[in-house]
Amino acid sequence: MTAIQAIYIPSHEQRPTPKPHVVYRIDIQAHVRSWQMWRRYSEFVELHTELTKSTSSPPPAALPPKNALSALKPFRNASALIEQRRAGLETYLRAILSAKEDKWRDSYTFRDFLGVPVGKQGAMLDGGSNIKFSSASWLDEHLELQSRIRDVRADINRRDTLSARGDINASHTANVQAKKRLAEILSRVRTLTEGLQELGMSGMAEGELQRRTDMVARLQDDCEKLGKMVTVARQASRAGVPTPSSTLFANVAVASESDRAALLGGSKPVTRVFGVASKTPQETDVTRPLDDHGVVELQKTQLEQQDTQLSQLTSILQRQRHLGEAINAELVTQNEMLDNLNDEVDVVGTKLSSAKKQLNRLG
Repeated sequence: MTAIQAIYIPSHEQRPTPKPHVVYRIDIQAHVRSWQMWRRYSEFVELHTELTKSTSSPPPAALPPKNALSALKPFRNASALIEQRRAGLETYLRAILSAKEDKWRDSYTFRDFLGVPVGKQGAMLDGGSNIKFSSASWLDEHLELQSRIRDVRADINRRDTLSARGDINASHTANVQAKKRLAEILSRVRTLTEGLQELGMSGMAEGELQRRTDMVARLQDDCEKLGKMVTVARQASRAGVPTPSSTLFANVAVASESDRAALLGGSKPVTRVFGVASKTPQETDVTRPLDDHGVVELQKTQLEQQDTQLSQLTSILQRQRHLGEAINAELVTQNEMLDNLNDEVDVVGTKLSSAKKQLNRLG
């Protein structure tokens, strides 16, 4: 139940039918949306009983006294006791949600009590697959994705700024953060597309369906552009920022002839050595027409070519990584499908147990 962020019971309501009783409003908040459930105290008692039976241990908090209002006439001078019970029920639900052990909050009984769809405990409202969107919640998700895309753009701009300042480690960290966010957005865009298809099948107007299809297409275009920006290494030269290879020899002082003679030995000719040192030094066709400055420029060019090749290799490795991430996402989807199947088996088992109890009563 990690998608649920908070649970509140802010108020209650008195209902006269079928007989006078009190119902409590439960507000459930998640990452993207929130919803409400109305429950009677007797339903809390049933929840407590079922959780205790299914987990073989009572929940971490006790329910408020069961018969606190039984001696009073309905809704007459009972406001203080009703408020006390409301606070106790809120504490009860929050204790289950925040407990170290997840056996109570992950049970089907608790999820059904809060109105959580079966099998959505991990993926619900978190951008996972199989989310059932309403027309309003679909628009909420679209707005959330637009906000996430703006966050990715901010990460890319921060990466470029840090790169221009020469802070390579921080620039790399910002780029990795942008990639992670973009991968999450892509997954949620796919879910949004599936949700739109379901809304279309449920009878959404053709004009509204086309408008929302265009909205998804714009999201996909933005993701494609951002993907190119985060997977291709930024060329520092396009902004006039010198690369390490272009500044390697920028501030090197030229040694005097006497210093070179002292270093290399006065009896040896001063020549540039290429290849194996034991052989007679030979100029190449490329270096022969060059002076010292020309050789330095040649070195700069070769280093820049190596940088370009490394960038291309990085892109290839990143594509391989994305393939691995796609495989991992598929495995996660398959595991979720297995979890859904397991949940459905649990539901069927619960229904069979209920039917068995009813048959035993009839027998």
